[in-house]
Amino acid sequence: MKRMTSLLAGLLMLLCSGLASADLTIEITKGSDRAIPIAIVPFENQGQGNVPEDIAGIVSSDLARSGQFDPLPRESLIATPSNSDEVTFRDWRLVDSSYLVVGEISQESGGYRIQFELLDIYGERRIIGEVINVSANELRDAAHYISDQIFEAITGIRGAFSTQIAYVTAQGAGDNRRFGLHVADSDGHGSQQILSSDDPILSPAWSPDGGKLAYVSFESGNSAIYIQDLASSQRIQATSFSGINSAPAWSPDGRKLAMSLSKDGQPEIYVMDVASRTFTRLTNSPGIDTEPEWSPDGSSLLFTSDRSGGPQLYRYDLASGQAERITFTGSYNSRGRFAPDGETIFMIHRASDGFHVAKKNLDTGRLTILTESTLDESPSVAPNGTMVIFATQQANRGVLGVVSADGNASYRLPSAQGDVREPAWSPFLN
Repeated sequence: MKRMTSLLAGLLMLLCSGLASADLTIEITKGSDRAIPIAIVPFENQGQGNVPEDIAGIVSSDLARSGQFDPLPRESLIATPSNSDEVTFRDWRLVDSSYLVVGEISQESGGYRIQFELLDIYGERRIIGEVINVSANELRDAAHYISDQIFEAITGIRGAFSTQIAYVTAQGAGDNRRFGLHVADSDGHGSQQILSSDDPILSPAWSPDGGKLAYVSFESGNSAIYIQDLASSQRIQATSFSGINSAPAWSPDGRKLAMSLSKDGQPEIYVMDVASRTFTRLTNSPGIDTEPEWSPDGSSLLFTSDRSGGPQLYRYDLASGQAERITFTGSYNSRGRFAPDGETIFMIHRASDGFHVAKKNLDTGRLTILTESTLDESPSVAPNGTMVIFATQQANRGVLGVVSADGNASYRLPSAQGDVREPAWSPFLN
């Protein structure tokens, strides 16, 4: 936490430039005391003109919001080397940095050449070094790529900074209420609206290849599930049954969609074959069954049901056709989401003070509350399992929150334009 206050100001200066395009901004609310100290030196500009993006600043922002790194504030940098030959390792040990990132950037053939190195201060060695050639509009992508390489080299976990998030915005009131479905980079930048509607939009879900979104829209007067191709903007209406059509979830192979339908009475879990548009009913209970989620190996489905008297999580085994209850702590557990390893589930858990993002270890049965906010909903897990994004409330408006999987770090992504809700974290995109 010792550097988070200084870092927050820098992050806001870096990110607020995107407000005009309805980007989300970052507000760090909690930092980890176990974060790894790292120094990221501004990349030396070897060209004549200004570089339109601060590569080192974006990398610093990425690593800070992961909760696993504590970047040294720029005013505390003791030198500004641009490559490993200019580094005196013993000097950087004096400012308590375990790692150092240095780099250079130059303009070449209408684009940019970026060279970066990650150095181990105490080991006095270079861990990784790479040269990247990108166009001007790919500079932020390059910075996220660098963050991914640094994160994985130090932690052994694949970085998820080059991923995206989908979310829904709501602006206005009454008859002037307007809803939008957006896709942005994982840090909230580069927001693009892919759908605008006078009617509510719910439950966006990414296809495993990151090329499509399934979501619920009420534009036809009733809830219906749509599938939209992000590259072409082409979309199809996947369901048009009377009653409830909700909570689409892609299978790991992208060939099926699980969903909740009430076409035969009570809401039950169904699976639709995407190619043939044929439906298979899985559950048959007197309660409401909804919010399905595929296990990473595709062998089972989590879902929420009130068949025991209140919302709890159940697991449906596709081989046996049997469902078993898996949450027993408290009277309300919903919207279960698997960690990528399949050993942990994240959910919304109601405690005495409100609704929180929580996790449960499926082996030990232990349930841990991760958030301090009390009106949380709609959790979605980063593809590397290190962070969870969710919707919550701040000053009576909807914002997105992100919490680390261990609960030690968190930040918020409010929008300057209306409420934000229904987040969904993309899979890895490369």
